[in-house]
Amino acid sequence: MNTMERRDFLKLSAMAAATAAAQAKAGVERTALHKDAHGIRWDKAPCRFCGTGCHVKVGVKGGRVVAIAGAEDADVNKGLLCVKGYHVGGILYGKDRLTTPMLRKEGKLEPISWDEAITVIAERIYKNPQKFAFYGSGQWTIPEGYAAQKFIKGGLSNNHIDPNARLCMASAVTGFISTYGVDEPAGTYDDLDNASVVIFWGNNPAEMHPVLFSRIVDRRSRGEKVTIIDIGTRRTRSTEFADHYLEFRPQTDLAIANCIANYLIENDKYDKAFVEKYCNFRIDVDDKTRDLLGKASTFEEYKAKMSTYTLEYTSQLSGVSVEKLTMLCETFADSKQLITSLWCMGVNQHYRGTAMNRLLHGIHLLSGQFGKPGAAPTSLTGQPSACGTAREVGTLAHALPGGRIVAKPEHRADCEKAWNMAPGTINEKPGYHTVLMFEKFCTPTAEGGDIDTILVQVTNPGQTLPNLYKLFDAKKDLADKFLIVSEVYPTATTEIADLVLPAALWVEKSGVYGNSERRTQQWFKQVEPPGGAREDVWMTIAIARKLYDMGYPGMKDKDGKFIFSYKDEQGNEVPIWDYAHFNDINVDKALYEEYRPLTHAKHKNVAPYDVLVNAHGLRWPVVQTKDGNWRETRFRFTEADDPFVKKGTGLQFYHSTTNDDKAQIWFCPYEAAPEEPNKEYPFWLCTGRVLEHWHTGSMTMRVDQLRKAMPKAYVELNPKDAADKGINNGDLVKLTTARGEIVLPAWINGRAQPPRGSVFVPFFDEKLLINRLTLDVTCPVSKEPDYKKCATKVEKYNPTEKQPLP
Repeated sequence: MNTMERRDFLKLSAMAAATAAAQAKAGVERTALHKDAHGIRWDKAPCRFCGTGCHVKVGVKGGRVVAIAGAEDADVNKGLLCVKGYHVGGILYGKDRLTTPMLRKEGKLEPISWDEAITVIAERIYKNPQKFAFYGSGQWTIPEGYAAQKFIKGGLSNNHIDPNARLCMASAVTGFISTYGVDEPAGTYDDLDNASVVIFWGNNPAEMHPVLFSRIVDRRSRGEKVTIIDIGTRRTRSTEFADHYLEFRPQTDLAIANCIANYLIENDKYDKAFVEKYCNFRIDVDDKTRDLLGKASTFEEYKAKMSTYTLEYTSQLSGVSVEKLTMLCETFADSKQLITSLWCMGVNQHYRGTAMNRLLHGIHLLSGQFGKPGAAPTSLTGQPSACGTAREVGTLAHALPGGRIVAKPEHRADCEKAWNMAPGTINEKPGYHTVLMFEKFCTPTAEGGDIDTILVQVTNPGQTLPNLYKLFDAKKDLADKFLIVSEVYPTATTEIADLVLPAALWVEKSGVYGNSERRTQQWFKQVEPPGGAREDVWMTIAIARKLYDMGYPGMKDKDGKFIFSYKDEQGNEVPIWDYAHFNDINVDKALYEEYRPLTHAKHKNVAPYDVLVNAHGLRWPVVQTKDGNWRETRFRFTEADDPFVKKGTGLQFYHSTTNDDKAQIWFCPYEAAPEEPNKEYPFWLCTGRVLEHWHTGSMTMRVDQLRKAMPKAYVELNPKDAADKGINNGDLVKLTTARGEIVLPAWINGRAQPPRGSVFVPFFDEKLLINRLTLDVTCPVSKEPDYKKCATKVEKYNPTEKQPLP
């Protein structure tokens, strides 16, 4: 046996032993695990990319992922995957994986040991714990997010933690809470199989959620009729499949939603019985105050305010014809229809994102399009665990696990009790939301910049934050600010980091995710991470333990024990902070089972860990039946399916903000966007994603097939605008906003087409950072930025130079 063969043999032996140990620690037989005739070991995992939650079968041989297939028995995707999903295994094997911790010394990142890295972090936190912030994402697994939450809000009594979900679905959260009193959709993907009409609100699921899109359009191939209405600001691939396309002027979707409500009332076509029994009315406190709960309104007041939004007025404002608006209104007026509305970033990344979410819920309630299979207002998420980790675990700056918030004493007390911490441990003041966190980090300390250290895990703010010059690049000139980044590959964020930590990715670690339809999904580690890369949850626990050893009081519970103290089956504490012992117990299970009881207060009861081991996820609330089995919930708040709804009520919004089991129908007026085209910047700029790349492309750009299919960003122009400026395909175009400029190749008549006076740029390309141009103004309630509209100037850059197109 030569040296290489022996090393491979030892690695395989170690992997086999680790796998056997993982099975034993699960405590249940794993039905998804099997080996085929080719020696490939197959296991299950949710896809690593978007919030759809497709389940894949992962084939491993020789310690590497060698095959990926869709799980035929998974309810979400039924064996189908999108182009990214089929290549998900390739994201593990980019040539530039980070494999050792690196500390910046004299301007250059130099390799250091893990012990030194953990010590550096702990010493910075120990010195100024209230100036430390933790930034994660909906890519955190539930155990990772829960550990981060407990560490900072319990251990440090500091609420400066936020996920990048703040940048993509915070408005959905505030929309759900202000309407129903509790977050997350009532419906599920089952509605897509039953709806007679599906409406895309500023949404392009053909590229962003292609498996769900196929689930809708494939019904037509089976002879089923489903009408698709696409309401957007540019034609996309989704438009090609739509029966109706309504193109509106940016920001006027607020007016269109109000127009539907007004039409239903004026024509006496709203569902009176439903509204009377299940709904109240709500408005903002006054014309200037925008908060979460507003104040009570009457139907007459609501009707009077809505009366402004006639078909003619809305048509004039939005640019949508009266005929098309009438078609849309009549669709909601037709009680025979089953309507599902889908939305994602187009509604959420909106200066009035909370208002737009409220209005969509409102027109569904007003028309009675709620609580029946096929009738649901459903927001989708873009990250694999935005719901599970950001929303359910509550890693937002104001939140606590299970739908609790730091501002409520009883909620803090619940968590302090669960964590065995002294009363008063958790700070009552919300921490900084994402935009404010990075603004404080990039502001000199002497000028009020009171965040001096940020630990970033599982996300890439150097590419995703809006107005990057202000909110990220400005850190370069501040010597006392310290950026720590746990990452898989070099990114725009690691480029200016002071300390880089190599992280394990996807099936290189165990995990639990929560998808867009309340489905909690579990998987086990299946391959070893490369070199010295380690799990994010271990990093958090190791930092906490170093602080404990340094005598930091918050890292001890009321009994003086370490806050992450877990025991093996013999009752002995396992030193999981020591990486040599991290895998001695199933840390994921220990953290998840500690978290699970905290989900019960808001009736978000997630399934037990061992139940998830042999399931392709279960949709909460999950309750145990008399025969000992566990039952999921497809349709929330409905007596027919939700176990927490009182018998005889039909529908019950049991967390109503008005404490009467009713939902809130809001009036939210149209308001102009904070930055609209003007003489200097006459075009709208919209940003977004493409089919081939997920998020910032830090993973998908390492997969040859995906990178070659879409190698670089571009600017999409309307053909007439391009002709006016003498711009042809491949010509370089300079975009300029009040914040900066960028040069990109033009793509005209490509896969999508913006209307005149509008351009679109995808944000996946780290070499062409469009977010240096975007606006950092946020929704006043959710604090989510508007990436979909700001004002820009468009110029042909260099008449002699052309660039190849995708």
